[in-house]
Amino acid sequence: MIKKNDITQLLFCFIFCWISCGSIKAQQVSSAEHAASEGYSKRFTDSSASLKMQMAALQVSQKTGNKEDEAICSAYLALTHKRLLHLKEFTKYTERSYDIAKSLKSDRAKAFANAAMGYLKSYTDDKSQALTYFLKAYALFNTMQSYDQSAKLGADISYLFSPDSPEKVKKYADEGLSFAEKSGNPESILHARLAVGNYLSDLIVSGNTGRWQDAILFFKQTIAFIEKNEAKIDSKSNIGIAYINLAALYMNGPKPIDENSFLSALEKALLIGKQYGIKSVYRSSMGLRGQYYVSKGEYRTAEHLFKEGITYQQTLPYKDNYLLAAFYECLKNIAAEEKDYKAYLEYDTFFIKYNKLKYDESTQQILQNADAKYESEKKIARIQQLEQENKLQKKNQLLGYGISAVLLVGLVFMYRSYYFRQRYHQKREDFLQQQQTNNELKMELLEKETLESLAEKLSLERRLLQSQMDPHFIFNALGNIQGMILRKDTDLAVLYLGKFAKLSRRVLEQSRMETITLEEEIHTLENYIELQQLRLNRSFDYQIQCEESVDQQLHIPPLLIQPFVENAIEHGLKPLEAFQKGVLFINFEEKPEENLLICTIRDNGIGLTASRKQKTDDSHRSLSTKITDERLLLMLKDNSRAKLEVREMTIDKDGQQGCMVTLFIPIL
Repeated sequence: MIKKNDITQLLFCFIFCWISCGSIKAQQVSSAEHAASEGYSKRFTDSSASLKMQMAALQVSQKTGNKEDEAICSAYLALTHKRLLHLKEFTKYTERSYDIAKSLKSDRAKAFANAAMGYLKSYTDDKSQALTYFLKAYALFNTMQSYDQSAKLGADISYLFSPDSPEKVKKYADEGLSFAEKSGNPESILHARLAVGNYLSDLIVSGNTGRWQDAILFFKQTIAFIEKNEAKIDSKSNIGIAYINLAALYMNGPKPIDENSFLSALEKALLIGKQYGIKSVYRSSMGLRGQYYVSKGEYRTAEHLFKEGITYQQTLPYKDNYLLAAFYECLKNIAAEEKDYKAYLEYDTFFIKYNKLKYDESTQQILQNADAKYESEKKIARIQQLEQENKLQKKNQLLGYGISAVLLVGLVFMYRSYYFRQRYHQKREDFLQQQQTNNELKMELLEKETLESLAEKLSLERRLLQSQMDPHFIFNALGNIQGMILRKDTDLAVLYLGKFAKLSRRVLEQSRMETITLEEEIHTLENYIELQQLRLNRSFDYQIQCEESVDQQLHIPPLLIQPFVENAIEHGLKPLEAFQKGVLFINFEEKPEENLLICTIRDNGIGLTASRKQKTDDSHRSLSTKITDERLLLMLKDNSRAKLEVREMTIDKDGQQGCMVTLFIPIL
């Protein structure tokens, strides 16, 4: 027989199981949310694919009419655009997610929407509003036991409280790490560990040096965790930040510092910054290293480091003006320490240039943030106003449909009147601004039209002459390979073919360029001369020399020097007797006051007179000379001192002679 207490217990168990099953069902992640999360994880490695995957997930949620998924997918898209610094799209998807979630009863959608809104407020420096939204999202994720999201939010909340409230910084950092360890997600664990490490670093900066050893041990454990789980961590910037923080601790710790560990941490951070294009990581690693060398008095090492950083930045399609200004400022300080006032003036010129660009970018970013903040506050105020009006309307409804109808008509009329009046003034203002902009553009176009057409003509002429140079070189190279194959010298032919492929790739790349650096031209010449050495059984040696004053990053026309090197080898060194060792010498000298690079090509070959006697077909030399003369003639438009000098060297006491070619090349 079943007792009454037994029935009560069975009923209680049934209700508990039903509630638990409902809760588990609510926590299930949909396919659309899973796809959006997968796309979000690729934001560092492949931003284009990341956006495509998330947009596809959003479209699926819209087609199925699942508003919860639409709100969550919009939140993921907003955070991806935050990573890409697309403020307009970041704002758009954040507000869409928040608007959709607000109309739902889904805690999950509201948690994601509040988190996205918190990141938007943090991005626009609205710290108090950011904390409000973050804390709402944090409470919702905790309720749902979504530990990985709770961990990230706990860490970010601790950053917002720093350094004003150390107790709250520690509280949320520790909670974040606890949640991260429960989730088992390596990315969340690293994010939370960085927050705890930030708290420890703040203690040391504030004067509590007794915790330095604890902080070092904690960050070493963090680095060991990264090395074990690096493939599973999507946020590569956090990996770089961990190495930067460890290096900063060494820098601020007891002296002398552990130099090997310090430099090793910065080197790894530098590699991450370069590989994934993370400006803040690259900037911090270079700055700390330079600061360290300057503090040691190793000015040459620091100067080389800063110049290397500047050279690397100049190769990037999008330059970091903040970093370039900082590097030139450091170079200025080094020059001041060494009392090198000429170098100081040169570095100061570049510092002023990039500091202005940095200021312009900073001003533009501030204006964009202020505009986004204003628009967001305006929208929130409008929403609150409408909500207040709805409450008032419901109260007045009790007075009767007649009074409500009259009030409604009055409100609608006032709203429409206000709206159309505002719209009229806005349209008129937009029209006048557009008209003014069009007039300014017309004036700019008229001023630039003549210069642009002239530049286009010169560019076409240069490209035409370069296209004549490329086939000329390729035919000669293929002839060399054919000769080796006919002689059945297979190994040499394979080696030659490999070097020729590398050289061909360089020639193809440079033929599409208006200018190349002197360093790139020297690499191309070295590759070509080594091919000729292979073909001629090392019958000659060569040397390429640059004067100390020559900047190898200056720009010159491509494929201009190679034909003269080829003539020196083919018609000067190749005909030498077997017992004679050929020597090819190439020298570069810069004349900044004339904006010229002087290239001297000298050989100890048979000389011009003997070469002309031996040649029966002069078409090859004529074509090469004609093309080069045409290019130099074209360069005269930019620099009247561009020219070519060829002279035969007299026979010396050892019976040697040769030829010397001097090219006066304009620096572009």
